[in-house]
Amino acid sequence: MGNKVLVVDDAAFMRMMIKDILRKGGFEVVGEAEDGSKAVEKYKELRPDLVTMDITMPDMDGITAVKEIRKLDADAQIIMCSAMGQQAMVIDAIQAGAKDFVVKPFQPERVLEAVRKVLS
Repeated sequence: MGNKVLVVDDAAFMRMMIKDILRKGGFEVVGEAEDGSKAVEKYKELRPDLVTMDITMPDMDGITAVKEIRKLDADAQIIMCSAMGQQAMVIDAIQAGAKDFVVKPFQPERVLEAVRKVLS
């Protein structure tokens, strides 16, 4: 099986779309979370090879979650996914430790390209 991925997004529809893209690309989706704090818990439990992380979520946002996950694992591979292609958000995400940024609506090729690049 391919690399293990944790999908984090507050919208079930978005999680489903990302999981579909990843599975078709040969990746194994090992878990999902609907907010940042659940993402941190799932990361501890599942130790995925990669996390796709939404930015705007209730409870704990994606950038905070990236920082928390990076405290647990400095080598965590995280790709941010967000509808907000605002420069400030992208910069915050990268400074927090994200490896790449994919903008919604997703182009499947772009998602897979980002995932492959980060995991290679």
